Amino acid sequence: MRIVLPVHHFLPRYSAGAELYTYRLAKWLQVHGHEVEVVAIEEIDRGGASTIEAVRDAFEGIQVWRLSFNLLKAPQRRLWEFDNPLLGEWFETYFQRQRPDIAHFQAGYLLGVAPMFAAHSAGVPIVLTLHDYWFLCPQHTLQRSDGALCATVPDDPAECARCRLWSSDPYARLARWAGTGVRPFMEKLPIIGVDGALIEQRRKRVHAALALAARVIAPSQFMQRQFEHLVEPERLVFSRIGIDSASLQSSDERNREGGVKFGYVGQVAQHKGVHILVEAFRRLQSLHRDSELHIWGGLETQPEYVRRLRAIADGDARVHFHGRFENRYLSDVLRSLDFVVAPSLWYENCPLSILESFAANVPVICSDHGGMVELVNDGEDGLRFRPGDVADLARVMQQVVDDEALLIKLQQGARRHVVRDVNEEMRYLNELYAEIHAEAQVVVNNV
Repeated sequence: MRIVLPVHHFLPRYSAGAELYTYRLAKWLQVHGHEVEVVAIEEIDRGGASTIEAVRDAFEGIQVWRLSFNLLKAPQRRLWEFDNPLLGEWFETYFQRQRPDIAHFQAGYLLGVAPMFAAHSAGVPIVLTLHDYWFLCPQHTLQRSDGALCATVPDDPAECARCRLWSSDPYARLARWAGTGVRPFMEKLPIIGVDGALIEQRRKRVHAALALAARVIAPSQFMQRQFEHLVEPERLVFSRIGIDSASLQSSDERNREGGVKFGYVGQVAQHKGVHILVEAFRRLQSLHRDSELHIWGGLETQPEYVRRLRAIADGDARVHFHGRFENRYLSDVLRSLDFVVAPSLWYENCPLSILESFAANVPVICSDHGGMVELVNDGEDGLRFRPGDVADLARVMQQVVDDEALLIKLQQGARRHVVRDVNEEMRYLNELYAEIHAEAQVVVNNV
């Protein structure tokens, strides 16, 4: 089959979960005889207001179209953030020229809905994997500007408009300068009404785009529940992400001497809660042995946040900021750790970092919400703590520092934790593609 994988970003410049997932999917499909192309957004601040720069590239044998445009100069930036006509036109031409058998979209962030409508117009069957909450939330994290989480999406679009207002410059800076007392006055501005109407329009377009997908894949049951009111059960499927366990497994016994080595592996960003981890670690009391904290992830994308993390660390020699690493070194990174900590403030979906940790026999400490709850069995192969609670995370980390028996029990539990193998997941997707392609052919033949 000829398969195209549209995704918001791609390697090597971007290497978060969706990008790595798309890379692994593309490689597996190629090995198993499919023709694969990735289409990714490279930059959104390049060029003029009415052009797209499309560069054909290759990364490790994968054909990649890298698209750049200037969202900052768009005549209707807020609209184009979710329904970009330039992307719609480019994808219309692409689908007519390439005629892929399947378009497997990886979320909707930066791509928006226009490429999905273009695929449908060209008669290309659509598969959509939900990596985040973009189809529900303009922020794509279900996290409000004050840090609180939306248990459910507000019925009133104006509530989402207020949230966006206080998450964006210059209003966020104004709130920091003038305090929260200024909010009631600012929320009476006409922009709330304008943005509310736009968010209502966004919802209608997004819901219409979801209706076009032959299958919508949720990698966690938590994610699946969020979309049950928007996608029919026969189209909404739960499919856990698979991991190349063989490349990560280790028979090494850990922590027979020395302190406990905690690690964070992933995107270094506010919503990931890395600051919660650094602050909690600084509270640990070392009774018999010193512990260490190792932060692995890109430090250059959010320099202000990284400066904040370094300020919290305050020169503590036990806290190590390693930066980004090539994915081929992931096994070595994980084997150097006793625990991986996932302190996310948002509702994580199905974090690769947790699955990879278990594949490498490393127990996990995580926030007690979202899709992470499905992965980490508290007291068996890891521990959970109250999201965003520095004191509770410090308490949990202190437990494994002080109680070697607990530490060994959790390590043994991690070794028994079975994650889904990547080949099992990919075989499922391969069968799904064939099923959807056959359904599409029936429709064509009946027209």
